[in-house]
Amino acid sequence: MADVLVHVGANVRRLRAAAGLSQAALAEASGLSRRLIVAVEAGDANISLANLDRLAGVLGVDFGTIVRDPGQAGNQRVDQLGWRGMHPDSRAAFLGAAPARNTAELWIWSLGAGDRYDALPDAEGWREILYVVEGVLIVETAGGGKVVTTGDFLIFDSSQSYSYVNAGQGVVRFVRNVVS
Repeated sequence: MADVLVHVGANVRRLRAAAGLSQAALAEASGLSRRLIVAVEAGDANISLANLDRLAGVLGVDFGTIVRDPGQAGNQRVDQLGWRGMHPDSRAAFLGAAPARNTAELWIWSLGAGDRYDALPDAEGWREILYVVEGVLIVETAGGGKVVTTGDFLIFDSSQSYSYVNAGQGVVRFVRNVVS
């Protein structure tokens, strides 16, 4: 599985040019710094998933178009590594997307013992559907922590800050669906 950041720089540069935007204009429209845009296009920045989604919105494409291999047509099967945690067993792979009202994304995640992922809020109307395959996942939101055990699921509004936490000793594996 290729690393998503291998493709992000080339895709952002190509899509920005096609939209007739300078790096400064893309930065202003997305609310990100020009320095970050330059680093992303050069492949030197580890940009958050939420900020990638912001760039996609400004460029008029979906998240899958930003992260997939530029030679691949469609987003049905993207299969790209989208996040790595501090623990070697912590990672998230963006598997693909299907049309929904706006979009639907399918991910497979794992968090090593003691690792966490802190997310920025998604846009209004976004939801997450999580299904835990192995271990115990804690999902922290402003409303508190929710414990999701193996074989259980959680649906929540992701237009708020939230975190995935593995407080246990083993790996937590879960399926993540993002829907808008």
